[in-house]
Amino acid sequence: MVSTDFKTVIQRFYHLQSERVETYQLFEEGHEAYLRTGPHYDFDHYRQLVHEITQAFCGISKEVLEIKERLHQEFDRPDLSEHIEKLQNKEKQKLELTAKLQLARQRAQDHPEDEGCQEKIQEIKHDIIKNKEALSEIMQDFKYDSEECD
Repeated sequence: MVSTDFKTVIQRFYHLQSERVETYQLFEEGHEAYLRTGPHYDFDHYRQLVHEITQAFCGISKEVLEIKERLHQEFDRPDLSEHIEKLQNKEKQKLELTAKLQLARQRAQDHPEDEGCQEKIQEIKHDIIKNKEALSEIMQDFKYDSEECD
């Protein structure tokens, strides 16, 4: 029998992951709005958005790391803790790729004659797809392993 506390921790982890997805959507929408202000970009507004997004990601990561610790220490589930460790690394990579993509999109908008910009955008998009596939795989492993006790 799995404790209710364990299930609550797992549910909270899933909720935090969905918050992350929503935060990425806000980040993307904000960047698209920023690009529409070009060529005289409203950088102050965008900087505020980046600050808020960073705060949100930091809060989510902090809580996910607390869950990772609890799973390892309280519930003796180093397997689940390891999945979260891998997930955090991939999430960090995804954020870095997202920032690179945003910079590449702005560069492409500012330099439409530079064909290399579009190639760079496609390359980064491909890396993001691979990253999302890896994230999905980690989440599947986490789900499988966390449910095997039910």
